[in-house]
Parts: sequence; C-alpha cells; structure tokens
Amino acid sequence: MTTARAPLAHGTTTVQLALGDEWFTLCERSLLTPGRGVAALLPDGRQVAVFLDRAGRVYAIDNRDPFTGAYVLSRGLIGSADGRPFVASPLLKQRFDLATGSCLDDDEVAVEAFTLRER
Repeated sequence: MTTARAPLAHGTTTVQLALGDEWFTLCERSLLTPGRGVAALLPDGRQVAVFLDRAGRVYAIDNRDPFTGAYVLSRGLIGSADGRPFVASPLLKQRFDLATGSCLDDDEVAVEAFTLRER
C-alpha cells in the first residue's frame, strides 16, 4: 500500500534519514521547532527522535530510552555539555549525545544515532 503525499512547495527543505543505501524523507525542516524534538515512524516500524537545536542543526537518534524501554526521548530536554549537544530523557534524566547516541552518564549505554541530510 502506498500513501499519497502532497507535493512540496518549491524551495522547501526536507530532512532525510539514511536507511541502508536509501534516503527516507522524515519531514519538512520548517515543521521542526528549535529546542524541541518530535518522534517519527520509520518504514520498518522503528521510532526515531528528531531534533532541531537552537543553532539550526538537525539530529536523529533512536526514540527508545534504553533505561526504561519507553519511547520518550523525543520529549526530552535539549542542552549541551562541553559543547556536545544532548537530550535528557524525560523519565530518569540520563543524557544522550545527539551526534553519537552515547550516554553521557553511563559509558556502557548508547542509542543509535542516524545520518541525516537536508535537501
């Protein structure tokens, strides 16, 4: 089954995520709010948390909090530590580096960080 999508306005920038050797369009960049995250569903059923930081950079990490199993990282608070952008889980407050997915509070834990591009 395919879903019809409205055509994008000329000059609209989209955020795309690398899935294997293909690119999946997540959303129009204009729909992202600086300092906030949104959840997106991938074709394989996984959820990603997509963030636009206040400097205008876009990030995507797994939306599942590995400490609780809840899909909530997109609702976390964005911050930075030593120049590294992170999201703090809204549940237990562990911080995850938005660029690498590594947990800043536990070296043995990480979430997947995804490659993005804007078109």
